[in-house]
Amino acid sequence: MASTLGLPDFRMWLELRQLFDTLSVAPSVRSIVLSGSGERAFSTGLDVQSASQSGNFNHDFSDPRFDGARAATSIRRHNAEFQDCISAIERCEKPVICVMHGYTFGLGIDISTCADVRICSDDTQFAVKEVDVGMAADIGTLSRLPKVVGNYSWVKDIALTARVFGAKEAFRVGFVSDVYPQKNQAIEEGIKWASLVASKSPVAVQGTKEILNYSRDHTVQDGLRYTGVWNSAALMTRDVPTAIAASMKKKKPTFEKL
Repeated sequence: MASTLGLPDFRMWLELRQLFDTLSVAPSVRSIVLSGSGERAFSTGLDVQSASQSGNFNHDFSDPRFDGARAATSIRRHNAEFQDCISAIERCEKPVICVMHGYTFGLGIDISTCADVRICSDDTQFAVKEVDVGMAADIGTLSRLPKVVGNYSWVKDIALTARVFGAKEAFRVGFVSDVYPQKNQAIEEGIKWASLVASKSPVAVQGTKEILNYSRDHTVQDGLRYTGVWNSAALMTRDVPTAIAASMKKKKPTFEKL
């Protein structure tokens, strides 16, 4: 997240969606590492000063011309656009590993829960801060975080109190897969992971991500049926005999772009 101390603005949301929509279908891209620039923060969340000047947060209820229904419609459309931009990370066909460091507040949690894998440096501080600015988190954290960690009690604890929690706690509850001493080490490990995934069959990788995401939001029976339909087409790939032949010859397989 490359803005002042990780504070995102509307242009960044739109650029983020455009970027991930492009990467999703780029044949030369097989995996993605998402990290923050600078040393202090991945993202500090909402730019409160900017938001306070926005029409979505600054209503004059004493104005007789104020119309609540029209204001609500504007906010709903704005939120839907914002949600869609951040969800582009989750929709991306390519696996995404999110490498966090420093302050990771608010939108930083929204973004990271869209990723497939999360790791962080030891100095990372997390928080779902929205209740401290008088609102419920509305870009994805409350919908995705419970499914990521599988612990509603813990999610309600951190969401209702807006308390800061560290890397060790994030690892303990399963929010991150691993913790590294420094940011640069975390990024190196993220690149290693992405390189390993990129060496696999892109047909198999895309199918695995798609089925896992679908099954997370559906019943086991629905997931099994979807897997069967997906693989009825995907198993016609040349990648299966290529992988088997390479394994028998104890060689590293090479797969075509997808």
